[in-house]
Amino acid sequence: MKKQDISENLVKFSYLSIGSNLGNKINNIEKTKLELEKNTIKVIETSSNYLTESWPDPSKPYFINMVIKIKTNFTPVKLLKICNLIEIKLGRIKSKKNAPRTCDIDIIDYDQNVLNDKINNLILPHPRMHKRNFVLLPLYEIDKSWNHPKSNKNIAKLINSLPIKDLRSIKQI
Repeated sequence: MKKQDISENLVKFSYLSIGSNLGNKINNIEKTKLELEKNTIKVIETSSNYLTESWPDPSKPYFINMVIKIKTNFTPVKLLKICNLIEIKLGRIKSKKNAPRTCDIDIIDYDQNVLNDKINNLILPHPRMHKRNFVLLPLYEIDKSWNHPKSNKNIAKLINSLPIKDLRSIKQI
């Protein structure tokens, strides 16, 4: 039997939501995936792109969103820090909450862990993911068997609990 490399024990599968509503949105998302790979975060699977209204103010530029499945050796906090650095590198300027941005990366699920790290401002799974069409539909596209780590609800149940207007307002592109 082959001895397992110690670093293989550290490999975790996670889901990230990526969005952009400034500049060349699709290009921004592709650059985000490239930057993740440059930081030794392996992109395993990618959803389609989804067109969504800006929230909470639909008069702001529309978003392109997607969800990716990744493989990483980083801890959740280190992964968050890398994602924040990538956002800055790609031109995100932290201003008021929900302001338009070139790049937004959220950790949706980190290896089915439940975490509330107030020091690093990291809650897992993402605390509002179950209410977001732009997270649930792309996640369903790449993993129909996914269950919410905290509520243990299946992804299909979460989608069915969304308001009908949320389901009608998103377009796969």
